Amino acid sequence: MQKQLDIEFDSRLWYRIDWLNVVLVFLLACIGLGAIFSATYHVEAPLSPLFKKQFFGVLGGFFFYGLFFFLNRRALVWWGSLLYLITIALLLFTLVRGSVGMGAQRWINIGLFKFQPSELAKLFFPAIFTRLLGLEVNPRLRLRRLVLLLFFLACSVILILKQPDLGTALIILFSGIVLLWIAGLGRTFFIIGLCTALLGAPLAWRMLKPYQKQRVVVFLGGGSKQKERYQVEQSRIAVGSGGVLGKGYLQGTQSRLSFLPENHTDFIFAVICEEWGFMGAFTVVFLFFLLFASALNRIGTLGSVSYQLLAVGLILPTFFSAFINMAMVLGVLPIVGIPLPFITYGLTHLLIDFASMGWYNNIISRGPWKTL
Repeated sequence: MQKQLDIEFDSRLWYRIDWLNVVLVFLLACIGLGAIFSATYHVEAPLSPLFKKQFFGVLGGFFFYGLFFFLNRRALVWWGSLLYLITIALLLFTLVRGSVGMGAQRWINIGLFKFQPSELAKLFFPAIFTRLLGLEVNPRLRLRRLVLLLFFLACSVILILKQPDLGTALIILFSGIVLLWIAGLGRTFFIIGLCTALLGAPLAWRMLKPYQKQRVVVFLGGGSKQKERYQVEQSRIAVGSGGVLGKGYLQGTQSRLSFLPENHTDFIFAVICEEWGFMGAFTVVFLFFLLFASALNRIGTLGSVSYQLLAVGLILPTFFSAFINMAMVLGVLPIVGIPLPFITYGLTHLLIDFASMGWYNNIISRGPWKTL
């Protein structure tokens, strides 16, 4: 296993790169900038500090995309595994000395900016998964490594839940389950896991914070429209009032008049629906569909199952985040704090999204390799 993170450049890569992925990421990021500009727009200061920060975040995101694309693919797996273990240590540190915001202790403040270690777990988990459970691993070591992998997965999920950050914890858990299924674990494993989850459901419910329980109650139809249901009701109004073509850019009343909470973060999709209507919302959904469908098609051409696992693991968090966020805004799922990839305001998750796609393209453009 090569451990030196050197830059690999070959002119032939320009012909092998997944250019559709690059274009789709660029389009989604541009849509995000447009939506954030509208959500934070004020006549006195059109270019809000949040928009400027996101703009430079997108520029930084493309830098990370390129960096992860050109770094040595084998060394990335080794360093990614190590960085996942460091991320678990950072999650422990966050619980002790993390920065508190909006009732959650999820950030580490390093002076110039704050970042969420939980986002790093989404990026580096596929690396340690592939190293421990890739199909080229010696079958005799497989059970032992499976136990170790489940331990690491449980640690990260539990530590993220303690922040509390239910949304990110679920994304990492779902990604792990899908990868275990792709890796070929038997049906018995998943049946035992499902039974354990059902038996542990009452305990899991008790572990939820009061506001998290309230969100489930609201999803099931409970709560007052003026209090507990206010956020989801305003989101539905914004989505429904957009019609087919929307109210027009910068003309969304729910957003402009501050009826819609968190309009530049978790509910940015509602802003798009209100101002750009069904056609705008459909465009965003279609771009995400193309992003994942084309990626899965390219992953299917890889000759190494281990690299297929790694590539799928890199795109799964983006897929789950997009699906859950849009479903949450539409009222199909309970409200959880999950951003819409490339569109929601926020630097940490934005840079991680770009890095994940750059790493995916790194694997795709270098062809079918036999082993890690």
